[in-house]
Amino acid sequence: MKTFLFIMTIAMLYACGADAQLAGNQAQTVNGVIEGKIEASGIRSFKGIPYAQPPVGELRFREPQPVSNWQGVRQAKAFGPRAMQLPIYSDMQFRSNGVSEDCLYLNVWTPAKAAGGHLSSDEQLPVLVYFYGGGFAAGDGSEYRYDGESLARRGIVTVTVNYRLGVFGFLAHPELTKESAHHSSGNYALLDQHAALVWVQQNIAAFGGDPARVTIGGESAGSSSVSAQVASPLNRGLLAGAIGESGSLLGNRVVPLAKAEKNGLDFAAGLGNKSLADLRALSAEELLAATAKVHFPTTIDGYFFPVSPTEIYAKGEQLHVPLLAGWNSAEQDYHSLLGKDEPTVENYEKAVRKLFSGDEADQALKIYKASSPEEVMRAGTDLASDRFIAYATWKWIDLHSKTSGKPVYRYLYAHPRPPMVGVKRGAAGVGAANAGGTVAGKPMGAGHSWEIEYALGNLATNKVYAWTADDAAVSETMETYFANFIKTGDPNGKIKTGDPNAKELPVWPVVKGDTPSFMVIDVKSHVGTEQHADRYRWWDRQ
Repeated sequence: MKTFLFIMTIAMLYACGADAQLAGNQAQTVNGVIEGKIEASGIRSFKGIPYAQPPVGELRFREPQPVSNWQGVRQAKAFGPRAMQLPIYSDMQFRSNGVSEDCLYLNVWTPAKAAGGHLSSDEQLPVLVYFYGGGFAAGDGSEYRYDGESLARRGIVTVTVNYRLGVFGFLAHPELTKESAHHSSGNYALLDQHAALVWVQQNIAAFGGDPARVTIGGESAGSSSVSAQVASPLNRGLLAGAIGESGSLLGNRVVPLAKAEKNGLDFAAGLGNKSLADLRALSAEELLAATAKVHFPTTIDGYFFPVSPTEIYAKGEQLHVPLLAGWNSAEQDYHSLLGKDEPTVENYEKAVRKLFSGDEADQALKIYKASSPEEVMRAGTDLASDRFIAYATWKWIDLHSKTSGKPVYRYLYAHPRPPMVGVKRGAAGVGAANAGGTVAGKPMGAGHSWEIEYALGNLATNKVYAWTADDAAVSETMETYFANFIKTGDPNGKIKTGDPNAKELPVWPVVKGDTPSFMVIDVKSHVGTEQHADRYRWWDRQ
């Protein structure tokens, strides 16, 4: 009888449809009840929620499987473990408790308030699902800089998602393709993200979120993930908008399945011609240790990607949703080309000719020309940034603006970080964490990933830098643009939504034509116009 009453109770909860179930610190998901906590700000947080079964044993190198139901109340007050990864990036500060192959968890921050045990449908809030960066080799949804509390205070249900990395997330192999119901292999990380989006559709109303107003966002590999999810036909009906910060998979960054399978065979051969069964039998630690110098690419697998993402966008076959995307003004600096060599014209030309051959080198030196050490620093930084990530991001913006029929908003983030706490600008020993290219000790621009804390309102979570009033102002501007876009599909509006006396943000125009305008985000944000189309078109021909 008790079992019958429990089943009937759950059935009644689901029958509520758009009415979100949120009682106190508990939420009813399709798999069972979870209990989170109320933060000091009043925001409710739910951490370490499983969205798929642990991808271990026979589920290693397979697409994510649905979560098993549980009885009773599951605690959701601590972050789940992060995906298997090596300690690659010193700026990643995790709150999760170690690494594990059992890593498919997500986190939710919501401003929704319990009212009689539920929220009515007219109170449903916009949603942001955010994917972390880290080159598909590192990262985690528990990082301080991705914390969702600030955006939640702005009325947005915010979700961060863990996904598999490296060999665990991308290994393709003929045996894997053969056993797959879709005749594909690789891209498990992207399928993890897709599974999380399905989970959001099924569950986000229980946290006060509107499943019809889900925007996805991410930085670097997370931004590339966003470009991938918008391209995949698997996500039809799941998304309302997209935000990309520095990165996309467009521009020859995805390999055919046959090539990825060969990479998988070569990897297995390097381990002694291991079979698929052998690879699954290895411990997660053994497998991770074998990948220190191995790259596993994303794949045109015939399932998640029917064809290349570039072709999908060119044909207009991607999801037709509004897009806000851009990159930073110094994604990589000239040192990535010159190494320890001095920035002389001679050293610069030598480096470019080493990177390109023949006519290509001549063209590069003409497009990225330099006739003095100062020009070498600038041209070298531009070349390195475009090659690394700016071109791929531009390509995504360019194609989506021409084929989606939806508004596209482009930005250039130009505000440098302040010095580290206790370190003067230009002092020796500042290190890579404060890099970005300098002239006379002053940054040439904003380095890769520098915008994250500003965009998500998380300056206070990073104690490394001596933040100033200017930094707070830039963060207020950028986070407001992001919040407006998540809510309406348009970044424009007032600095403080709901405040009748608040000033309007600088008007951000929609991308149009081959020389579009874009928003330069800085202490004094303003509209800029494309001046470097020749650079991007040149990379287009490579």
